Amino acid sequence: ELWIHLAVVACGNRLEETLVMLKSAVLFSHRKMRFHIFSEESLKSEFDKQLRQWPDSYTKKFEYRIYPITFSVGNPQEWKKLFKPCAAQRLFLPVILKDVDSLLYVDTDVLFLRPVDDIWKLLRQFNSTQLAAMAPEHEIPKIGWYSRFARHPFYGSAGVNSGVMLMNLTRIRSAQFKNSMIPTGLAWEDMLYPLYQKYKNAITWGDQDLLNIIFYFNPECLYVFPCQWNYRPDHCMYGSNCRAAEREGVSVLHGNRGVYHDEKQPTFKALYEAIRDFPFQDNLFQSMYYPLQLKFLETVHTLCGRIPQVFLKQIEKTMKRAYEKHVIIHVGPNQRR
Repeated sequence: ELWIHLAVVACGNRLEETLVMLKSAVLFSHRKMRFHIFSEESLKSEFDKQLRQWPDSYTKKFEYRIYPITFSVGNPQEWKKLFKPCAAQRLFLPVILKDVDSLLYVDTDVLFLRPVDDIWKLLRQFNSTQLAAMAPEHEIPKIGWYSRFARHPFYGSAGVNSGVMLMNLTRIRSAQFKNSMIPTGLAWEDMLYPLYQKYKNAITWGDQDLLNIIFYFNPECLYVFPCQWNYRPDHCMYGSNCRAAEREGVSVLHGNRGVYHDEKQPTFKALYEAIRDFPFQDNLFQSMYYPLQLKFLETVHTLCGRIPQVFLKQIEKTMKRAYEKHVIIHVGPNQRR
């Protein structure tokens, strides 16, 4: 497929976060994207208004559609209250987006620091049984949440985090999943509500816990990608523990725990505000990268702030590529000095 399909679920006060996430996707990506935005009715007109204000040079890179929040099985009110408003909607994406083959789902508090094309390429690395991809919940299992506190089965030794999730929807729709309810396999849609009913009193993180249970029973179905593709405060706030990001830089930032909006992790907040406030038509180096470097100097009192190169490596690489492309295409290869 020529298109990259990106899905997000936005409810409550998540409008700005979602728009900043989409902006990061558009700023750095090369291929055309289709945004599937699942949202409450009250946010729909604001999404339309804001996305239409983006300049043509960017709006031509994507199409979008806004969908209502719908749950095809079980009690909609119960699903709606699971963990966070509407978060359980992601479980129903294979059922709703019947014409979409593959999909990248992200939480609203995610930022792309390199082209979405690069994470999309990981779909090609799936073997014949894999149908979804996520990053581990923790790099050090013995201090991870699942290994210490979970009262339900979870994937691997540390569980997985569902804030960034690649899905081959065609495979998900056709698979039969092993489970703890009946001896035979169940289709995805038929499994969701019985699974929730069985574990609802044992789960803390809602839909993420349900996904962990599903892949505990079906580990051959999951491709695990490294932490640089879902980099959270946990990866640096007690000391750096994401080796992949130390080597290659953060590819996808996930500011969970509300860190874009408080002072606890100023490095995460600085990146969020830099992308939010960047004027679309400006020079990326002058109006985003250099101010970010200065801002990072103010964060060295935190453990995350002591490793600025981890946060800046990919974004610098991406900007250089964009700049070179601009020079070669717009100035012409023979006019450069």
